[in-house]
Amino acid sequence: MRSFVPSEGYSEVTDMPVRKELGTALVNGGAGFLGSHLCERLLQRGHRVICLDNFSTGRRVNVDHLASNARFQLVEHDVRQPFDIEASLIFNFASPASPPDYQRDPVGTLLTNVLGAVNTLDCARKTGAVVVQSSTSEVYGDPNQSPQQESYCGNVNPIGPRACYDEGKRSAETLFFDYHRTYGVDIKVGRIFNTYGPRMRLDDGRVVSNFIVQALRNADLTIYGDGQQTRSFCYVDDLVEGFLRFSAAGNTCHGPINLGNPAEITVRRLAEIVRDLTNSRSQIVHLPAVTDDPRQRRPDISRAMADLGWQPCIGLETGLARTVDYFDGLLTGAKKAGAEKAEVV
Repeated sequence: MRSFVPSEGYSEVTDMPVRKELGTALVNGGAGFLGSHLCERLLQRGHRVICLDNFSTGRRVNVDHLASNARFQLVEHDVRQPFDIEASLIFNFASPASPPDYQRDPVGTLLTNVLGAVNTLDCARKTGAVVVQSSTSEVYGDPNQSPQQESYCGNVNPIGPRACYDEGKRSAETLFFDYHRTYGVDIKVGRIFNTYGPRMRLDDGRVVSNFIVQALRNADLTIYGDGQQTRSFCYVDDLVEGFLRFSAAGNTCHGPINLGNPAEITVRRLAEIVRDLTNSRSQIVHLPAVTDDPRQRRPDISRAMADLGWQPCIGLETGLARTVDYFDGLLTGAKKAGAEKAEVV
């Protein structure tokens, strides 16, 4: 795992100089997969970081390695309840993101996105903070346009099983732009496309983690549908870099901006690559398609390239290999713990 402590005054992820003692950054959902990486990078840059999480899907282990940093603070709180925290920069990453997680409590998911947006924006309005919303490519639904540009209004089923997340994020975007127009809040809305990497949970439920865990266990790799549906996968380090650049952009750059990797791949091909990388004996099997599962997902990142000077730089096989190593370590550790427990019994 890469250390979060920079050396020689420079970030270990980019060659950008690390500024010392920047303002306080609040990260809602900071103990989650993406939020924990963001907390790490903000500390690298010299921010004081407040990580706010209710641990519904986030995990303390994701930020345990940051606890010894004097500029890091962990606050347990549910964004559905108001909060008043002094910060100059707020990132709202608080929401379940994988279908099994957000469909487990659909009402809670919708309220987390809507009430969480209201409470985050109210906090930013009081403090004058720049506030960055982690939106999603799911606002495009099952798109009739490819690649998806930010001007595309989407094709979303508002009453389907995925709508709690899709419409929650769409409503949050509406709130962000209404707070900007009505109250002058300095907002930034980034639309995340499929992201993967270390700190995803073993039971995360998204396709990359599913395939890797199944392959490492030599279990069947399960594809829902014919496998010809496409996705565009962005490694977590690239995504966080995009959000950091976005947060530092001028006060006329509000978005929405697509943040993702425009390299498109079928789900079937992804399964084959994972099987090869893991030298797995797994078979690829097909199950019935999932309701409202998008057939195609590919971002147009022209705006991110022009406004932020950003584009992904980590290739799919490189990123997958790093993620395989991470999950292999988790599974090896779980097996060792199980064996030690059996010996004690």
